[in-house]
Amino acid sequence: MTDEMMSLRALLEKSSDADLLREMVGFGAQRLMEREIESLTGAGYGERSPGRINQRNGYRDRIWETRAGAVELRIPKLRKNSYFPGFLEPRRVAEKALTAVIQEAYVQGVSTRSVDELVKAMGMTGISKSQVSRLCREIDDKIRAFLHRPLEEDWPYLWLDATYVKARENGRIVSVAVIIAVAVNNDGRREVLGLAIGASEAETFWTEFLRSLARRGLRGVKLVISDAHEGLKAAVAKVLHASWQRCRVHFMRNVLAHAGKQGRRVVAAFIATAFAQEDAEMARAQWRQVADQLRPKVAKLAALMDEAEADVLAFMSFPKDHRLKIHSTNPLERLNGEIKRRTDVVGIFPNEDAITRLVGAILLEQNDEWAVQRARYMTLETMAPLSEDPIFKLPAVAV
Repeated sequence: MTDEMMSLRALLEKSSDADLLREMVGFGAQRLMEREIESLTGAGYGERSPGRINQRNGYRDRIWETRAGAVELRIPKLRKNSYFPGFLEPRRVAEKALTAVIQEAYVQGVSTRSVDELVKAMGMTGISKSQVSRLCREIDDKIRAFLHRPLEEDWPYLWLDATYVKARENGRIVSVAVIIAVAVNNDGRREVLGLAIGASEAETFWTEFLRSLARRGLRGVKLVISDAHEGLKAAVAKVLHASWQRCRVHFMRNVLAHAGKQGRRVVAAFIATAFAQEDAEMARAQWRQVADQLRPKVAKLAALMDEAEADVLAFMSFPKDHRLKIHSTNPLERLNGEIKRRTDVVGIFPNEDAITRLVGAILLEQNDEWAVQRARYMTLETMAPLSEDPIFKLPAVAV
């Protein structure tokens, strides 16, 4: 008797009628994934075969919402490329979260024109608080599991960014910071690591957020990329002991404001010559030469360059193949745009839980999309020096 038939018989014997359908769906989905993985690897589980073209690399857990109920899946991972079962719907969670947030805003009396119009358009005027609460709990459990999952492997590059949304707090409408962390692991793949919400971007807030990531297993961070913020910079030094890259794009916007309309293009071209150098030492030398040339006419601009040299050129000490992706927070631009688009639909959130629900769902979906992309964000060959070269080895993450 095959292992599949034995597993199926055991399932039929132990399951109650209420759970049987859900268990059968899970069993079938798991076998389907195993068959797909066998075809992608060229061999069965644990099988030695000359025809093997890939290897398994463990599993990742995922809840699959079906009409039979929530089914727990163990999605196989591959060492080369990625795998994501086609029967899952990667864009379903955020749509459901957006619906839940709008409903919650409606039943709690957060009446804005956009919310009222959406409620009518979606036919939700008769919805009750108990229905909303049930839907919110369903989504929150999934988002909570994603945002608190253990972090494995090393994460050499970490991007941090913040956006602001409006929420109701004690009868007032306030602006709150939504912090997002995205990183690349040693395999060159991107993942969303975490989310935090706070009243401001103070050092204490950043420090606690980074420590929460460290407690979940964040380690091996060598470069943190973000906008200029003294609180964040201090938190990175305190918790991660990593280098910090000031977003080059935002720095250029700030510094060119002192160049005058006529001189911006010329000054931008001058500064860009430092970024075109082969290594960090040559970049620093060119940077200082440009600053000295600009000093007689635009002393304030030259002073800004002096002050920002180490932070803006930090990326030059890392592999050349990575520099285009690590010199700024631009890799998060598309993700931030999607968050802004969805949060603008709501306008004013009824509470912080609603923010976590919607933004967390967007992050979960983005993470799933990155997981199924065939190409790595950074190749294994270019990632190798980060672990092999002692220059890049930094102390372990402090908790």
